[in-house]
Amino acid sequence: MHATDATNASRTMLFDIHSQSWDDELLDLFNVPRALLPEVRDCCSHFGDTDAALLGGAIPITGIAGDQQAAAVGQACFSPGMIKSTYGTGCFLLVNTGGKPVLSRNRLLTTVCYRLDGQVTYALEGSIFVAGAAVQWLRDGIGLIGSAAETEALASSLPDNRGVYLVPAFTGLGAPHWDAHARGGLFGITRDTGVAEIARATVESVCYQTHDLLAAVAADSGARLASLRVDGGMVANDWLMQFLADIVDLRVERPVVTETTALGAAYLAGIEASIFDSLDDVTTNWQVERCFEPKMKPATRQRLLTGWSKAVSRVREI
Repeated sequence: MHATDATNASRTMLFDIHSQSWDDELLDLFNVPRALLPEVRDCCSHFGDTDAALLGGAIPITGIAGDQQAAAVGQACFSPGMIKSTYGTGCFLLVNTGGKPVLSRNRLLTTVCYRLDGQVTYALEGSIFVAGAAVQWLRDGIGLIGSAAETEALASSLPDNRGVYLVPAFTGLGAPHWDAHARGGLFGITRDTGVAEIARATVESVCYQTHDLLAAVAADSGARLASLRVDGGMVANDWLMQFLADIVDLRVERPVVTETTALGAAYLAGIEASIFDSLDDVTTNWQVERCFEPKMKPATRQRLLTGWSKAVSRVREI
């Protein structure tokens, strides 16, 4: 069987997400014969069966979705305005925009969130190139920490960031800047700056970048955002989650299951296999482990964001 789903097809640069078909103009441009391309199906569909010799029996493959779209399903982001943000090596934020695509005026990506029963739900996506990779750099690149878990204690040991900012533009800046020429920078250091300040600046940078994405989402959608559902390896850091809530000024919801990409793919397969009746069952299954409410004073938040904006402007001048 030669088939894929609408979310993966949408990432080929050959698929028209509006008509839900391969685009003849793009196929001609890239000289790709239509006959080579797979059939595009709903995310819940029968995509074939595994070879019975592999796992002791033929297992139907009934759910497919792209990485971030599957995470949105795993987070039960099924209503317009619901947002999930995944914190791994990079950070990827998706907001459900409903049945009509929203064309971004702030350099976000308009994409397919999922397609079920022939009905497309769209999303806006913002991508941060470096999130957890910045902590990996602290550990493996320059040897300031022995493990990623140390950043929580180091960050919480300080009353504030002492004016230190890290802009982790190691491979340029993603959304909403899309500056491939920007390079990383560490700003505000003095002779008193130590490992704790640099570690705190590193994890803070993830929150500042998320703020920039959410500001773009709010400007594009015109909606008042209420909460942010988070997942991925970095969200185990309680200090980071509280600072994120403070900087984005939203309730941050961490679910019981944080590996939501795998969970979302399983939900899609379960719907097609009639293990779940509908998306309502998925919504019922979603459980919050902890909520982090914003506590920071507006003046403090604005001061920190102003410092971040100045730091970003400097790396874009390099």
